[in-house]
Amino acid sequence: METELIVNKVVVIGAAHGIGRAVADAFLDAGSSVLAADADDRALEKSPAGMTSRVVDVTRLEQVEKLASECGDVSHVVFTVGVGSGHCGFPFWNVPPAQWQRVLEVNLIGAVNVAHAFAPGLADRGRGSMCFFTSVAGQIGSQTDPPYSASKAALINFAQCAAKDLAPFGVRVNAIAPGMVKTDLNQSVWKSSFRGSSAKEQPTYEEWAADKIEKVAPLGRWQELDEIAAVTLFLASDAARNITGQTINIDGGQVMHS
Repeated sequence: METELIVNKVVVIGAAHGIGRAVADAFLDAGSSVLAADADDRALEKSPAGMTSRVVDVTRLEQVEKLASECGDVSHVVFTVGVGSGHCGFPFWNVPPAQWQRVLEVNLIGAVNVAHAFAPGLADRGRGSMCFFTSVAGQIGSQTDPPYSASKAALINFAQCAAKDLAPFGVRVNAIAPGMVKTDLNQSVWKSSFRGSSAKEQPTYEEWAADKIEKVAPLGRWQELDEIAAVTLFLASDAARNITGQTINIDGGQVMHS
């Protein structure tokens, strides 16, 4: 099936690192006009030629609204932002309640700010879509980082609410839930899991990841950045014109609902 992009201009928020950078690069390679936004101004300076960049803090609604007003005729908005608490659960009360607020502000309220800022323009134009990056942790009640897990679960629900509200305007909203991906966030989970352990007790990141993938992913492999970017482009294409309110798991089979 041919997947012709229906995107003229795409905004990727969280585009300085990892998944966000891979997604922004993929849209640029596909011929889209790409605006890369992130709070990390130094990393944004490394954006490739042809990609516009803006510094934005998603927890500040006024900054997100200014970004939306400057973007003009946007076809597709991708929210790839995600932070963890830096603490490990097992059980949840190992994570102090005070550590929840920042995670919820960035992962959930940040996404809500983006939706509020960009939805009116998309609705007025009667086309386009939004894509929110959540996580398999938001579907399985992951004990690894309860604030992160809860924030991503809430984002899945919010994406469904937004999809219902925007459907009459011809605007689609979907979510993507990656599994095990080699990113800075994934490495931070490994570090927090062994906080307080001696060097001898702590496995290397590669050892930890290999053991976890074997236990949780039926396909037994990493999820790659280019795979995730490809699905993001598909959801922005005409081939996905009848897909909205969905959460697409790219997880090697970790989440299977019977």
